Amino acid sequence: MHYHIIAIDPKAHLFEVTQTISTATPQQILSLPSWLPGSYMIRDFARNLIDIKAVDENEQQIELTQLDKQTWQCLNNDSFIKVSYQVYAWDLSVRSAHLDTTHGFFNGSSVFLCAKGLEHTKHSLTIDKPALEELSQWKLATSMKRTSGEQFGFGEFYADSYDDFIDHPVEMGDLTIESFEACGVTHDIVLSGKHRASMPRLCKDLKAICEYQINLFGGTAPFERYVFLTTVLGNGFGGLEHRSSTALMCSRKDLPTDMDHEVNKDYRVYLSLCSHEYFHSWNVKRIKPAEFTPFDLSQEAYTEQLWAYEGITSYFDDFLTYRSGCVDQTQYLTMLSEIMTRVYRSQGRFKQTLKSSSFNAWTKFYKQDENANNAIVSYYTKGALFALFLDLTIRLETDGEKSLDDVMRTLWNEHGAKDIGTEVNTHQQIIESVLNRNCDDLFAYLENTQDIPLAPLLEKIGISMRLRASAGNTDLGGGGTKGYEIAFGAKIKPESIGLKVLTVAQESPAHQAGLSAGDLLISANHLQVDAQFEKQLQTMTLGDEVLLHWFRRDELMQGIMPIHAATEDTISLDVQDQEKLKIWL
Repeated sequence: MHYHIIAIDPKAHLFEVTQTISTATPQQILSLPSWLPGSYMIRDFARNLIDIKAVDENEQQIELTQLDKQTWQCLNNDSFIKVSYQVYAWDLSVRSAHLDTTHGFFNGSSVFLCAKGLEHTKHSLTIDKPALEELSQWKLATSMKRTSGEQFGFGEFYADSYDDFIDHPVEMGDLTIESFEACGVTHDIVLSGKHRASMPRLCKDLKAICEYQINLFGGTAPFERYVFLTTVLGNGFGGLEHRSSTALMCSRKDLPTDMDHEVNKDYRVYLSLCSHEYFHSWNVKRIKPAEFTPFDLSQEAYTEQLWAYEGITSYFDDFLTYRSGCVDQTQYLTMLSEIMTRVYRSQGRFKQTLKSSSFNAWTKFYKQDENANNAIVSYYTKGALFALFLDLTIRLETDGEKSLDDVMRTLWNEHGAKDIGTEVNTHQQIIESVLNRNCDDLFAYLENTQDIPLAPLLEKIGISMRLRASAGNTDLGGGGTKGYEIAFGAKIKPESIGLKVLTVAQESPAHQAGLSAGDLLISANHLQVDAQFEKQLQTMTLGDEVLLHWFRRDELMQGIMPIHAATEDTISLDVQDQEKLKIWL
């Protein structure tokens, strides 16, 4: 099985792929995945395939019959087939493929057809440099094993199976590359795009995070080499895990510019993103639900366990930036406060359980609309709070001798390292063995919509959890901010005239007035509104009413908004006893 890919026309965003099969079965079936692991939504990558055709070893055309949106059958009489097609690559994300004269990127799941029955054979790949003279300096980075060509050059690669083959994204372009060693394993940092990043500083901080994680899981990395592939944009964010690399997107402001760069909010975001995807090297790439062993990429694969794979990872990502020394205690508690605040501002947490959120990721979490905050809860953020709940419970009940770390090591040793998927009750069984008791009381929070009782646990380790009102859309949580006293209940964005309504919280004053997402709010009490509207509401008196006017489409509408006290939905965490805190931090 051999593939050949070239950026045939970067200006038209076209890759050309040729697939040669020398041991094809009669009437060979070829298909492209409809989704890729780690991103739980049907993507229909096949819609980007253009002019697919097949020939035999004499270059005589073989008839192809399309069986469904992503599957073809070759009407072949011979074992040799050569299939060719183009791929339109204009999805600037970590999920699919993107190509222009600045760079090229692809995941194998969006560009390489799978030959049914030959999934477990060796797959080889040739990647040619684009023919355009202006792109002659392009380099190439991937974690796939190389058989020819210089390091970070174009050449030939191979994988042991199709599953392995599509799990090594490729980045090409005018790349910035630096490497470091973590626990004896080479790690490459690859940046694509305009930036002023300090590569030595990135190496220093990522080395600390990677070594901490490798040691947490026993000291031996599950890969021979690891690659951080980052596309740097003016404004971007995203990440997707792979077995020995990760594809990331970040904003230029997220990267440090020198060795003394402050670990500010922007840089913390990037470090946590790297920490999150790196932790996935164990938790979901190798420790994974039984429903994912193996993956069926032709259709949805449902599991109730995403709270464990994204939620636990979302707890550890920030936590390990602290434990590795990249952020201090105050910064970490601010980061945790912000995650807690995101959960407490979601009315959907009263309507959807963590298990349901996991199971319905395909249609709810990954297809969010303007009502999502009222209808669903995130298995990332509430899952992270549940992981904190488990970690604190284990630490307190074992006097600090055990923690969630021990649970993760057990999961690795008994499941990940042995390629045995976890069942829906696996995590509970392991924690019951750690605590030597029934844990139905803990795991009930996966199946109900109650708030997880974190405040009493935090108090026992010397932290007070304080609820306060929000100070507007820029207030993400944490201390030092005085909240508004008067509620509004809608997210808004200033327009040239008025305010565009983005979302409306159910039961809020904005909801009671009749506002909906998409409305253009233009006046309050016959005065034009602007970006200061929420601040101006604070001059009102509880019990008053405000006459609002807005456009819905091209129709003028009006409603009466009651003046209510603001909801306390914003979290601050304050250290009360540093000595008690040592059991956790």
